[in-house]
Amino acid sequence: MGASAVAGPPVTSARRIAGLALPALVVLAAEPLYVLVDTVVVGHLGGLPLAALAVGGTVLTLIAWLGTVLAYGTTGRSARRFGAGDRAAAVAEGVQASWLAGAVGLIVALAMQVAAGPLARTLVGSDGEVADAAAQWLRVAVLGAPGLLLAAAGNGWLRGIQDTRRPLWFVLGPNLLSALLCPLLVYPAGLGLVGSAVANALAQTLGGGLFVAALVAERVALRPRPQVIRQQLVLGRDLLIRGVAFQASFLSAIAVAARFGVAAVGAHQIVVQLWFFTVLLLDALAIAAQALVGAALGAGDAAGARALARRLGLLGGLCGLAFAVLSTVGAGLVPTLFSSDPQVREQAAAIWPWFVVIQPIGGVVFALDGVLIGAGDVRYLRNLAVLAALGGFLPAVWLSYAFDLGLGGIWAGLTLFVAIRLVALLLRLRSGRWAVTGPG
Repeated sequence: MGASAVAGPPVTSARRIAGLALPALVVLAAEPLYVLVDTVVVGHLGGLPLAALAVGGTVLTLIAWLGTVLAYGTTGRSARRFGAGDRAAAVAEGVQASWLAGAVGLIVALAMQVAAGPLARTLVGSDGEVADAAAQWLRVAVLGAPGLLLAAAGNGWLRGIQDTRRPLWFVLGPNLLSALLCPLLVYPAGLGLVGSAVANALAQTLGGGLFVAALVAERVALRPRPQVIRQQLVLGRDLLIRGVAFQASFLSAIAVAARFGVAAVGAHQIVVQLWFFTVLLLDALAIAAQALVGAALGAGDAAGARALARRLGLLGGLCGLAFAVLSTVGAGLVPTLFSSDPQVREQAAAIWPWFVVIQPIGGVVFALDGVLIGAGDVRYLRNLAVLAALGGFLPAVWLSYAFDLGLGGIWAGLTLFVAIRLVALLLRLRSGRWAVTGPG
């Protein structure tokens, strides 16, 4: 198979970018929407089950984060081989990623049968009832971990070969089934909180099975190749360290916000969750960047990859600017939708300008993150994330606490964190050292 493997609209066309980004957006949004449905269903059982779901769901979110790391690494590697005209090799990356996903998922599922109780008690503290309920939910829900991670690997290689239709249905179908099963298992079937966990595990397992079936249908060799898996682990390690830097920064921010009082932590939670929502939307553009840039470099088209990077950076900035305009217009209304407490609203209003300013900067940063992940330049991204966290975000957060600067200091730190990454990414983009061609 030759260059015709990537035939279609030019890779720099807006239609091509949208064709990858929009289905990816639906896939990204499916899981949070299901969690919202799950929360509504369990919420009617009472405060204790809802608290248990919050604790167990937090742990499951961390497992899903491992899947995101796996998917991002697989997309770039698969896209390079697809761009080089070797579709079979691109799919083969998915085979090895799936072996890795299945093994990790199985280990997590088994380990959590023992660790769920101690972990829940650590997170909850002295409330034994909530901890026991959370552990019970987690032990069942985590049985879907192999399927969850297999689906992540499947998303990775299918995005790499620029197939966005199948992931859309493979994710939406199981999530819709789970959303229908959840209330039935919780209420008429009488399983209560455990019914939610069963629905979750079934959906994840079904989703993983659909991606595995798609892999088998490709008729490529399915045996594990330890050398390729080791290479994927190195890539995943760098992305994981990058993610840990992010997690440490945001956990520190919420810890310091809590020290400024209930109103402050409430306001921070509202605005940071709105920020995470915009990040989710902009991540769809980053996924398109991973697939398109990886394919261009795999095809030996360094000039096309650089043109793509410029266009994607511009699109990211424009999307971020649009969010900034919407945030400015909604400044007086949006916080009132989340809280009726005047002190919370006052605190939210104080940090709202930071929320507006950060959005166009973040739009460019997320798009260029996707460009460098697609190029396989993840070591640079790892080092940059650690540098921006240790040299910007974390010092600002803890100085805010030391000098009682309030939420403004925390959000100044977040803005500095994103701005440092913007400058470094633009310098990297200009250097051209990331645009290494070839199948990998």
